[in-house]
Amino acid sequence: MEQLSPFIKSVLEQPGIVVLPGNFRFVKDFTGAGGRVHRQPGGHLVFYGPENRRFLMTDPNGHPLHECEWRHTAAGQTILGEARLHLEWGEWVGIRPEGLVNSTLLDLSTRPGWERLTRDDLRMMAARAMNVSYEHIRFFYSDEDLLIDQSGRATIRQRKDAFFVLHEGRFDGAKFMSCMSRMHWERIDYLPVVELFLSLLPGTGSATFELIRGLYDDQNPSDPLPLHYRGIPVYPSEGAFRLFSQFFTGSVPASSKEPLSVFLDPTHSEEVSWLPCVDPPLRYFDPTKKLCLTIKQGVVQKATLADDPSGLSYFRSLPQGIAPYGQSVTVKDANLVLSDGVKTREFPINSSWGIGSQPQPNPSPQTFPTWHQLFPEGSPKVQPGEAFSTTLLYPDDETVIGEKESQPFAMDYFDDLLDGNPSLKAQMMSANHILISQCDAAIGSCLRFERQRNITVLYTSPQWAQKQAQNLWNILARHQKLDWIDTIVFLPSSQHWQTCLNQSYDMVFLWVPFAHFQDHQTLGETANNINSLLDPGGIAFVVGPSYFAEWANRNHMELIFGENVSALPTFHLHQAILPKARINPDLTVFVFRKNR
Repeated sequence: MEQLSPFIKSVLEQPGIVVLPGNFRFVKDFTGAGGRVHRQPGGHLVFYGPENRRFLMTDPNGHPLHECEWRHTAAGQTILGEARLHLEWGEWVGIRPEGLVNSTLLDLSTRPGWERLTRDDLRMMAARAMNVSYEHIRFFYSDEDLLIDQSGRATIRQRKDAFFVLHEGRFDGAKFMSCMSRMHWERIDYLPVVELFLSLLPGTGSATFELIRGLYDDQNPSDPLPLHYRGIPVYPSEGAFRLFSQFFTGSVPASSKEPLSVFLDPTHSEEVSWLPCVDPPLRYFDPTKKLCLTIKQGVVQKATLADDPSGLSYFRSLPQGIAPYGQSVTVKDANLVLSDGVKTREFPINSSWGIGSQPQPNPSPQTFPTWHQLFPEGSPKVQPGEAFSTTLLYPDDETVIGEKESQPFAMDYFDDLLDGNPSLKAQMMSANHILISQCDAAIGSCLRFERQRNITVLYTSPQWAQKQAQNLWNILARHQKLDWIDTIVFLPSSQHWQTCLNQSYDMVFLWVPFAHFQDHQTLGETANNINSLLDPGGIAFVVGPSYFAEWANRNHMELIFGENVSALPTFHLHQAILPKARINPDLTVFVFRKNR
C-alpha cells in the first residue's frame, strides 16, 4: 500500500489520463473519494476506488495502461460502465459493456399452445437452432433477454460488449470496431474471443486481456477460479490460444490430451481449464522515445515504436530463428536492439523496465529477403499513424459498408470457390502468371502457396499494399518459402496498368471501383482490357456491378458464375455478428473464361 504522494498526485493530474466522468472525483479528492493506490512487485501502479474496483492502471512511471468507470444500477449492483485501453502505439480503444444489442423477433402465435411457452422453452429452441447446449444458452441469455408478449410475439435480445476506436482518447465521436460476448466484468467467470478480429487495431487483444487479468486478480486474491472459454458461436483458433496462454495456463483435467488440440475442437473448447499464470506480461511506455515494451518474466517479448512507418512491432525470434514480419527485438549488453532486416536502432535500457537475462536466441539466417523487397520500386510512403490504424471498420447500424471493407466478402468467396470447384482448382494449379488488380484489402485471398508463380499486384492504396505485403511475407516465412519473393511484385496501379495491358496472364483478379459502376464507357473498356489481359482459356475473377456480365459477353468471355455479394455465405457470416449490415446492393462477383 502506498499513501498519496506528490508523484501519485502528478500521475492523476496528467492530461488525458483520467477522462471518464465517473472518475473525476478521484482527481479532485483522491482520499476523500475512497481512493487508494497499490504498487505491484514489478512497479506498476493500480488505483482503486470503493469496493476494491480499479479505475486506473499505469506503468511504474505513471504512463496509463487502462481506465475503468464503475457505475451503480437502480438495483444497487456495481457494473462496469466503460473502459479505455491504451495501445502500444498511442491510440486508445474503448469497451462499452452491452454496447451492441441485436434483437430477433419471432411470431409464435401460429404455434399450438404458444400461451404455455416459457423463457426456458425459448432457450431450448435457441439451443437447437444454434446446435449448442441449453446450459450454454442460459449462460448468455438472462430472463431479461427473452420476452413473449400477449399476442405471441417473442423478442430475443443478444447483448454483446462493443469495442470502439476512440476520438482523441474519448468516447465522443468514437467509431465502432468490434464486439465480443457479454462479459461479467464485476465477476470475471469466463474467457471470451473477440469477434471481427480482423478489424482490431494492433495490440487490442493483449490490452483487453491485460484488463481481464487485472480484474480477475482483484476479484480472486486467493483460491483462483478456473475459467473456461465460452462464446456463441464458438471461434477457437491458435491465435486465441496463444493470447489466452500469455495471461493464463491451460490444462485439460483428468486427460492426457494437449490443451491446444482440445481447444481447437469447437465441440470441446470449453473443456480446457484456465488458471492464472505466475507472471503475466507487463507493458512499459517511454513517450520520449515513442517506445512501448512488453516484458514477461524479465524477457522482452515485443517492442513498438509509435513513429515506425511500417505500423509493425518488433518481436522475439520464432523457433526457426526469424521474428514475425522479420522485425526482431534483442538485448545486447545494456541496449535494446530493434532490427527490421534493413536498418537497426538501439535504445539504452531503463532499469524500471525490469529486463533480466535473456534466453539465447535461435540462430537466424545471416540475410533473408524482407517484405520491402516485394516493392521493386521502393516501399510505399506511409505515415506511422496511418500504417498502425489500417484496418477494416464495419458499421454496427444500417450504414452501407464501405468499398475496402466490402472486398473480403467477395475475395474470400473466390478463395472458397477455388477450393470447392475442381475445374477452377485445376486451372489455378496450372496457372503460371497471375495479375491481381485493385483488390487492396483482400490480396491474400487471391494467393495460393502450393507452388511458385509469377504474381503481379497492382495497388491503389499505399497503406493497404504495405499491410498486405507484410502479411504475405509472414506466410512465406512460415512455410520457409521466402525465396518466392523474387517472383512476386507490388506496383502502383496508376503507373503500371498500361504496362500490364501489354502482358498476358493465365488468371486475373480484378475489383471494379464503386466510382465506375455507373460509367458505362469505363465498364466497356474494363471488360475489353480483361479480355486483352487473359490468355485463351484464362480465368478472370471480377467484382463489379450486376450488368458487367453484359460487357464481358460482348468481349467474347464466357460467364461461369455470377452472384450478388449480399447472397454469399461470406457476407451471411458477417450478418450473423452484425445483423443490420448492408452492402452495396449492386455488388456482384463473376467468374469469366476467355474463349479459346
